Amino acid sequence: MSDFWLTKYKHGHKQAYPWDSVVSFVFRYAPRDRDRHAVRILEVGCGTCSNLWFAAREGFSVAGVELSPDAIEEGARRLSADGLDADLRQGSFTDLPFDDASFDLVIDRAGLTCANDENLRRGLNEITRVTKQGGCFFFNCYADSHSSAGSGQRLGGGTVLEPTTGTLAGLDRITFLSTNDVRGLFAEGWLIEQLQRVEQIELSSTDQSIHAEWRVIARRQ
Repeated sequence: MSDFWLTKYKHGHKQAYPWDSVVSFVFRYAPRDRDRHAVRILEVGCGTCSNLWFAAREGFSVAGVELSPDAIEEGARRLSADGLDADLRQGSFTDLPFDDASFDLVIDRAGLTCANDENLRRGLNEITRVTKQGGCFFFNCYADSHSSAGSGQRLGGGTVLEPTTGTLAGLDRITFLSTNDVRGLFAEGWLIEQLQRVEQIELSSTDQSIHAEWRVIARRQ
C-alpha cells in the first residue's frame, strides 16, 4: 500500500458495512460440514474490517492483514465494541504472517489491485500458500475496460499511476487486468469457478465513463 492509503485511513476513512459481493461469497462457499467457528476466513487489505465484522457476527473465525495501523486500530475497536474476536495483523499481503494452508476462505476486495503488477503477483502467491486445498478465494480487482485505465502514467503490467478520469480518478496507483491476465494469474494451483466482468456506465458527469471490475472465485487445487 502507498502513502495515499496510509494518509487516507489516518484521516478517518472507513466503511461501516460489508460489500454485498463478499456477503454472497461467504454464504455460498463457506464449508457446511463444520461449525462456523471452525471455518477460518482471511481478508487481505481488510481496511477498517467491515467485511470481517460481518463474518465474525455470523460466527466464523476471522483474520485480517492491513498495512495501515490506523485502519487496524479502528477495525479492532469496532469488533471489540460488539464483543467479536479477530486475529488482526498490521502488515503487507506480500508477506502474510500465517502458516501454510491456514484458511478455508480468503477475501480480496480491491486490495491487490491497488498494488503494482509485481506486488499483486507476490500477494497472490502468498494467498496460494495460506489457502487450504479445496478452499476458495474471492478476488475483486479492476478490469482493463475501466475508463480510468486510459489515463494517468502507465508503469507496465497494467499498472497506472494517478489516473485522472473515470471513477478511480484521484487514486495514486491501480493495476487493471485483462481477461488473459486473470486467467494467467490462476493458471497454476487454482480452478476458476466464477469469472465475471461487471461493468457500470456512469452518466452523472458530462463525460460518460465505465466502471469495470472483475469478480473471480477460484478454488485451491
